[in-house]
Amino acid sequence: MRDSLSSARKLWGVSVDRRNFRLLLRVVRGLFVGSCLMANPVLADAVAREAATGVMADFLAAFNARDEAAWADTLVYPHVRLASSEVVIYETRNDFMDAMDLASFAAATGWRYSTWDDMVVLQDSATKVHIQVQFSRFDADDALIATYDSLYVIVRIDGRWGVRARSSFAP
Repeated sequence: MRDSLSSARKLWGVSVDRRNFRLLLRVVRGLFVGSCLMANPVLADAVAREAATGVMADFLAAFNARDEAAWADTLVYPHVRLASSEVVIYETRNDFMDAMDLASFAAATGWRYSTWDDMVVLQDSATKVHIQVQFSRFDADDALIATYDSLYVIVRIDGRWGVRARSSFAP
């Protein structure tokens, strides 16, 4: 570290203490990684796929926990849901929160939890990922209620990844 610090002083002709040098290294490392992502779309797409599958994991964890606020945080607004021949657009997080009642959903359907059975990235870019999903719903006795196919569109807006749209054959 001392050699690096003295090299930095000689290279830039500026006195840099250890704390500021570490900060400078983080900035340079971040710029390097960012430029690699921009210069390498395959790497950028891999980062996008990882971010999108992370969003999907958070989405399902919040849904299963019946945590409507955390679930709403996995979405991007306006958010679109196509299901049961209906298109519903939630313009804001508040609109989504006002419409959600997972306790009533569970009581009406016998639902206890859901699982992702299959998840396939169909298309991806540095800012958008399309994921084909098959999921199942289960009751309190772990009996299968139903299995459905869906398509999720995960996007990156203002540096944040979230579900923009989902189309499902579920009711």
